[in-house]
Amino acid sequence: MSIQHPQRDFATKVVQRLRDANYESLWAGGCVRDELLGRQPNDYDVATSARPEQVRELFGRKRTLAIGAAFGVISVLGPKNVEPVEVATFRSDGTYADGRHPSEVTFTSAEEDAQRRDFTINGLFYDPLKKRVIDYVEGEQDLQAGVVRAIGNPDQRFAEDKLRMLRAVRFATTFEFALDQPTSDAIRSMADQVQVVSAERIGVELRKTLVHPQRHRGVALLRETQLLRPLLPSLDESITNNETAWKTLLTRLENLTADSLPAAFAALLSTSCDPAAVRDLGRGFRFTNKEIDRAAWLVEQVPIMEQAVSLPWPQLQRVLVHDGAAELMALAVASFGEDHASVQSCRQRLALPGEALNPPPLLTGDDLVAHGLKPGKYFGQLLKQLRDAQLEKMVCDHQAALAWVDRWMAEQQP
Repeated sequence: MSIQHPQRDFATKVVQRLRDANYESLWAGGCVRDELLGRQPNDYDVATSARPEQVRELFGRKRTLAIGAAFGVISVLGPKNVEPVEVATFRSDGTYADGRHPSEVTFTSAEEDAQRRDFTINGLFYDPLKKRVIDYVEGEQDLQAGVVRAIGNPDQRFAEDKLRMLRAVRFATTFEFALDQPTSDAIRSMADQVQVVSAERIGVELRKTLVHPQRHRGVALLRETQLLRPLLPSLDESITNNETAWKTLLTRLENLTADSLPAAFAALLSTSCDPAAVRDLGRGFRFTNKEIDRAAWLVEQVPIMEQAVSLPWPQLQRVLVHDGAAELMALAVASFGEDHASVQSCRQRLALPGEALNPPPLLTGDDLVAHGLKPGKYFGQLLKQLRDAQLEKMVCDHQAALAWVDRWMAEQQP
């Protein structure tokens, strides 16, 4: 563990200060796991024998936040451009009445604290001063073996917090680990209960799984553990008793090179949901409006891309100059293959010079007003048809466009 980073340095200083005050203090959880895997942790958590009020007294009230004090967690503010470090008192948890959070906590020892955590790979401690791992749950062994295993009784771990079922799948996906069989069996037995978790939290876990290059494996694990049915019932129904559709879906997800959530969500749903259903699901998972709109647009365009080679140029051009064109191309390649005639046609079109691919419009609404036309809803239809004529090279300059407008307006007269 020789990684140097401002966040890491600050977390080390927090441990040192607690230790200087005669409190036991260690790094805990995900940061230990990530460092042992040679990854840069997103953040560092510290676990300590100091009580919340003692942590605040030691670091000062101006340098601490007590937002999580009810669970023994105090945030210690760092220097500029360094995120706070969460300092949590060693604890054991009471009952989880809501299926997500303990109703009460009891301050205890490091060993007992490790036993209340979710998975062995997240139950490790590390002493950054003596540079040694403290492992009460055989987490190092599971890290080396590449296994996601619940600590203790997996049924109890998931009964306490239903979100852990999705976290297990996400960890197995993003670390390319295997799910321990008893852990997988426990998820399968209570998969329907995942619906008690807030939609926002489900969306966060689903996002992390889908944007990862191993997303196909994550979706396979969701189905294997029967979590896919309560999360995405229409998708699950579409692949039930249809092995070809299932294999095609996994291949599409595996071949997708885009790492955006909209592209991954569209790849997941493009053959089982229409754009309206994609929007409903996206809203349900609390994705952003921009992500939802893009995913729905991608699903809507997939059939167009499959037929691109035979489409009128104006229709295809509008798709290829869209902000989401790169994601759409990635989705088309994942769906139809790089050698598909329509994919090849789109590649050739996208290689055109900018003026040929997306020439500036010949006229604007202001030009129409200046030409003597009264503004109205018909402007949109007029400009669209003029744009089509321009792209088809029937109209090539400003004056020709005005003449085209005059003819168009004359044709509209009764």
